[in-house]
Amino acid sequence: MPKFDSFPVNLRTICHSQYHAVALMLVGYSLEVCLKAMILLRLGPEEFTKQEQNHFHHRLQELADFMPDLSAKELATLKGLTHFVIWAGRYPDPGTKRTRDAIDIFDISEKYQINAKDLFELATKVMKHVQEIVK
Repeated sequence: MPKFDSFPVNLRTICHSQYHAVALMLVGYSLEVCLKAMILLRLGPEEFTKQEQNHFHHRLQELADFMPDLSAKELATLKGLTHFVIWAGRYPDPGTKRTRDAIDIFDISEKYQINAKDLFELATKVMKHVQEIVK
């Protein structure tokens, strides 16, 4: 656990939230790398190079579109993680262009009741799918 005792009281919550955002960003990064690696394995180097522009983004739910049986909740979880990969894990404020995105994070979480267990079960499912790709 981070210790924010030395921070002024009004900054502790902000710093603690950013600490969690960074952790979610890192989970999202690992899933992004894994998904892109699986796309590369599925397509092969030549075809992947031809289609590289199609995968040159951070939208996790789109990168995972080849995975069978992802539930609406799992896709929503990937969409929520995308926010952390793109901006929420890096910056405390989404900026004016991403104001709606900040609201989306809360809407997704509340609608699907996403918790840490769901997140790590999804990460496990994605990581295990590698075994299907390399058969």
